[in-house]
Amino acid sequence: MLNNTIYDTDFNFPGQKNVYKGKVRTVYTLENDILLMVATDRLSAFDVIMPKGIPYKGQILNQIATKMMALTEDIVPNWLTATPDPNVAMGVACEPFKVEMVIRGYMSGHAAREYKAGKRMLCSVPLPEGLKENDAFPSPIITPATKAEMGDHDEDISKEDIIAKGIVSEEDYAILEKYTYALFERGTQIANDRGLILVDTKYEFGKTREGKIVLIDEIHTPDSSRYFYKKGYQERQDNNEPQKQLSKEFVRQWLIANGFQGLEGQTVPHMTDEYIASVSERYIELYEHIIGEPFVKADTSKIHDRIHRNVLAYLESI
Repeated sequence: MLNNTIYDTDFNFPGQKNVYKGKVRTVYTLENDILLMVATDRLSAFDVIMPKGIPYKGQILNQIATKMMALTEDIVPNWLTATPDPNVAMGVACEPFKVEMVIRGYMSGHAAREYKAGKRMLCSVPLPEGLKENDAFPSPIITPATKAEMGDHDEDISKEDIIAKGIVSEEDYAILEKYTYALFERGTQIANDRGLILVDTKYEFGKTREGKIVLIDEIHTPDSSRYFYKKGYQERQDNNEPQKQLSKEFVRQWLIANGFQGLEGQTVPHMTDEYIASVSERYIELYEHIIGEPFVKADTSKIHDRIHRNVLAYLESI
């Protein structure tokens, strides 16, 4: 445990069958198709896990994701059934689809880099001429990516290849596409109400044992999404100025400035306690802007004990 953070997890819950450690979340599969996801304070950038945890980051990501699921469950079913602890989400175990449904409303990030390199097709989706970085697309585009194993990089893939390779059936893909557009439209509305622009994001889906397709994992968090501030957006575009972002891009920029981009032979720069505290404060700021309410810090004095106690109490109640 570092600075009252939860970095590693070694829980053993009743009925536990399997454990999977992701970059940020540790996923426990229990009996009766129960999935338990612990959002740790690990920080991942350039597909590398940073050596120190960020206080409250796991709570922030978990609470944004679960609140966003509650705000979208009327249009897209999701896996969530309970949040017994600020860092924990529980729900129905699913078989995940091996694609991430990336959707972009603006030409930013990866799309902008490809466009600058002269490409006018992304995942078989044509990109119009005459756009500059951070311009809006005429309408949102879906540019899927294959889900990589930890340490590898996700790769672009077209809808046609996904279906041709049997990664997702044509029938299921039509549902994923429909859900992705619906979620992005709702996310755009929520962001607009908060004075933000939802630039791009990704959604992940799974299928229950009964064959129902549901939304899984995080949704509309600063780790999975890019936000701009609405105020001054057009003025910045007109003046060819960088947009004011609300995402973990600030961490990537700090790493780049300190000579790290996840490349072979590079070492993660030392993160001082002051820098870690500043990252934590930025995540709290992200939460309050995205959710539109003050962030309430959970007690982190004995965070492992707290999580274990809350989960056991919930499991005994069901």
